[in-house]
Amino acid sequence: MQERESHAISRRSIMTGLVAGALVVGLDPVSRNWVTAAHAGGPFDAIPSLDGTLRTDAASLAAAADDFGHIVSRTPLAVLEPGSVGDIAKMVKFCRARGLKVAGRGQGHTTNGQSQVAGGLVIETAPLDGIRIRADRAVVGGGVLWGALVQAALAQGLTPPTLTDYLGLSVGGTLSAGGVGGAVIHHGAQVDNVLELQVVTGKGDVLRCSPTLRKDLFDAARSGLGQVGIITEAVVRLVPAPATVRRYNLYYGSVADLTAAQIAMAEDGRFDYLEGSLAVVEGGHTFMMEAVAFDATPADDAALIGDLTHTSVTIDDLTYWDFADRITPIVGILQAIGEWQRPHPWLDSIVAASAVDELVTAALPGLTPANIGLSAVLLLYPIPTAKVKAPLLRLGSAGEEHAFLFSLLRTSSPGSADPAAMTALNRAFYEQTRARGGGWYPIGSNPMSKADWKAHFGPAWPAFKAAKTKYDPSKILAPGQGVF
Repeated sequence: MQERESHAISRRSIMTGLVAGALVVGLDPVSRNWVTAAHAGGPFDAIPSLDGTLRTDAASLAAAADDFGHIVSRTPLAVLEPGSVGDIAKMVKFCRARGLKVAGRGQGHTTNGQSQVAGGLVIETAPLDGIRIRADRAVVGGGVLWGALVQAALAQGLTPPTLTDYLGLSVGGTLSAGGVGGAVIHHGAQVDNVLELQVVTGKGDVLRCSPTLRKDLFDAARSGLGQVGIITEAVVRLVPAPATVRRYNLYYGSVADLTAAQIAMAEDGRFDYLEGSLAVVEGGHTFMMEAVAFDATPADDAALIGDLTHTSVTIDDLTYWDFADRITPIVGILQAIGEWQRPHPWLDSIVAASAVDELVTAALPGLTPANIGLSAVLLLYPIPTAKVKAPLLRLGSAGEEHAFLFSLLRTSSPGSADPAAMTALNRAFYEQTRARGGGWYPIGSNPMSKADWKAHFGPAWPAFKAAKTKYDPSKILAPGQGVF
C-alpha cells in the first residue's frame, strides 16, 4: 500500500504542479501532448513539441500497466506513442531531467513486469515499423514484428537466419533479450545476427553502434534488457530462404534419450533446425525431437533419419512460411478459449548439458496440470555454446560445449495453482540449475535480485556496468528488470 500511495502522490504532484510550486502539467486537448505553464512565479519549462502523442488517459495507462504475464502491475504517468525517433530522444531527456523512469515496450510480451514502470513513462516502439530490404540485410524499426520482416524478406527470397517460435514479437524486444530458436545450432541467436543498431540512450542521445562503432554500446544493447538504450532500429542479417520444410517429429523414451539425440544432431549438422518438446500424457510423458531439413525430399529420409534410434516418427512437408508462422494459429485457439489472456508465470532456464537429464527428469513428477496449467508448453532447445557470441546472452557458468534452454511455459488456468505458487516453483528450479552451472533466460517469471543479476552476467558484469554508467548514468531505463 505504501508503494501505491507514493506513486499516486508523485503523479498528483507532477500533474497539478505541486512540486516546489514550480510547474503545472496538463494535457492539451487539441494536440494530445503534455503542456506546461508557469505556476506561482515558477520558471517556464515546456514539454517538448512532439510528432506523436503522449497519452495520459486511463485506458492507455491501464494497458501499459499490464503485460502478457498478467502478474505484475505498475502504472505509469504517461505513454508515448512516438511519431519519430526524435520524440523518444526528447522525452528521455525530459524524464531524465525530472528523475522519471522510462521503459521501452514493444508487444508487452514480458511475463513479470519487465516492460512496465511505476510513476514514469512507457515508450511504445510499435510505431517504429519501417522495413527496408537491402541485398543481404534488412533495416528495420525496433517495433517491427518478426512476422512482418519474414514476409518482406521472403518477397526477395530471403529470411533472417534465426527465428523464435512465435513471430508476433518485436525486433527490438527480442534483441533486448536474445532471441533463441531452433536454428541456433547453425547461426546462433537473433542477437548474433545483428549488424548494427540505432538506440536512444538514457541520456537521450540517438546513437548508432556496431562491432566497429561504439562496440561497448553494441555489446550492452544486445541482450542488455533495455538497460543502456531503447532499440529504435536494427540492421539484421538475411540469408537465402528455403522454399519448403521437411519436418521429422522423432519420439524417444526418456529425457536422456532425447537430449543425447539432440546433442548428436547439433554436432552432426545434418538438420537445419532442432528443437525438443515434452508433453504430459495419461500415464506419463512423451519426449520429441523436432528436426527440420530445408528443401529436402522423401528420397532424403534414409540419409537424414535412417541411422537414428527413436521409438516412432511422423513426417510432414510445409512451405517455409507455414513452418515459420506455425504458432499463430495456435495462439488464435488459445485466445478463443481464454488461455492466452490468463496469467503466464513462465520458466525459462538455461541448463548445463551435464545436468539436464537429471534436473529435467526430476522435475517430471511436478509437471501436472495443477502446476503447469491446461495449455502449458514444455520446450527443450539444444544450444551449442560456441554459436552464441553476444557477450550478454549468458549460458551459465559451466563452460560446456552444449547447454539447453528449458522453457516451461506455464499458464495459471482455472483449477491450477496461482501465479505466486508457480513463480515460486520457477525460482526453486532456477536455483537448482544455477547450482549446477546453468542460468536464466530473462524473459520469464523469476524475480531476480541485484546480486542474482551480477551472478547471472558473471564475467560480463564489469563491462555491462560500465556501459550502464556511460550511457544511462541516471539509471532511468528499464527499471522493471531490476538489474541496477
